[in-house]
Amino acid sequence: MATTTNYGWTTPNDTDLVKDGAAAIRTLGSSVDTTTKALNPSTTLGDIEYRSATANTNTRLGIGSTGQVLTVASGVPSWATPAGGSGGMTLLQSLTLSGASTTSSTLSGSYKMLRCIFYDVLATDTYNTMGIGLRANGGTGSTYGTVAQDDTGNYGVNTSATYVEIVSIVSNSNTKETSGIIDIPNYANSSSSVKTCTFAFASEGARIGNGNGRIVDGAAITTLTFRHTYPGTFTQGTVDIYGVN
Repeated sequence: MATTTNYGWTTPNDTDLVKDGAAAIRTLGSSVDTTTKALNPSTTLGDIEYRSATANTNTRLGIGSTGQVLTVASGVPSWATPAGGSGGMTLLQSLTLSGASTTSSTLSGSYKMLRCIFYDVLATDTYNTMGIGLRANGGTGSTYGTVAQDDTGNYGVNTSATYVEIVSIVSNSNTKETSGIIDIPNYANSSSSVKTCTFAFASEGARIGNGNGRIVDGAAITTLTFRHTYPGTFTQGTVDIYGVN
């Protein structure tokens, strides 16, 4: 019997009798069906195929998960979670501020820097002021330091405190929301006893400021605590903690 050039499907010879036509068509149809399926093994929405080591046969790669990217592993395509290039951010936790303080759960140490973005923060106390302090690993010793300045020209230095003073707005209405950002590089380095942070904030009451903080802790930072620095409590606010590559 004759065969096709590319896939070797069996076809009738020129001299075959007409009575063999039905059988020849069935044979050819089965060959086409088998080859077509081998080239199209997908079964699920989003599947893709790639050429396998077997001639005329493709391999099915099932759809990946949300956020994954197509890469190559061991010489074949595969889905993987991106490692993230320089500056790539991954949301680790989102905290709702409440009470006198709020502490994160254990943070992944797989990143180069932590970025904390806080927003819509309100607090109440007897002085009608807003204050946000940062602590690492639950440490309450006088090992924190802050150098900061605000838009009024106030310049503050505290080298022996029990927290980094991220925000300190005195005599500001507690109906004015405050937002800002905190960066903590090298946070996962357990051999570095001193960690630094930089921060900036702005309030609805037109108060803005920025500064630097010192965190003395001989261990990698695994938890962060955000506390109200005045006698009072947070009434609202969110802190999104990101890992930055």
